[in-house]
Amino acid sequence: MQRRPATEAEAAALASAVRLRIIRLTYDRAMTNKEIAERLGRDPATTLHHVRKLVATGFLEPQPARTGNRGAREIPYLSTGLSWRLSGVDPHAKGEAMLQAFLSEVAELGHDRVDQTRLVTRVNARELKRRLRTLLDELAAEPDDPEGERVAIYLAVYPGD
Repeated sequence: MQRRPATEAEAAALASAVRLRIIRLTYDRAMTNKEIAERLGRDPATTLHHVRKLVATGFLEPQPARTGNRGAREIPYLSTGLSWRLSGVDPHAKGEAMLQAFLSEVAELGHDRVDQTRLVTRVNARELKRRLRTLLDELAAEPDDPEGERVAIYLAVYPGD
C-alpha cells in the first residue's frame, strides 16, 4: 500500500487517543457528535472540538444532515480511512495515543472480550514488522465482509529483554 507523509496538522490530529477512538468508532457507521460524546462518556463540546479537527484534516467526512429525535438538524460523520494511508507521524506521539486508545477501549469492553496472546522469540525484527505490515495492509485493502465481525487490531512489537 502506498503511503504518503503526514502533514503537520495530520500528525497532530493522530497524536490524540480521543481522536483515534473517534476514527475507529466512525469506521463503518456514521455517528453524530452527540452519539460520539455519549459513546466516549465525554462532553459534546469537547468531542466537537476533536470532530472539527478530524474533519479539517480529512480523517472524517460529514454525511448528509438528518433530523434527530426532537427535530434538530444533526450531522453524522464517517471515517475516511486516511489514517492508514499516512507515514511519518512522530512514533512517540502516535504510539502513546494508540496505546491510550487501546487501553481505554479494552477497559470499556472488559478483558474477557479481548483475545490476547503473547510470544517471545528470536527473529529478524525488521522482517517480522514488514510481514505484519503486509498482512495488515492486505486486510485494510480487502472489501469488508458483510457477514464478518467488526474487529479492532492492536499490535505491539518490542524487545523481549
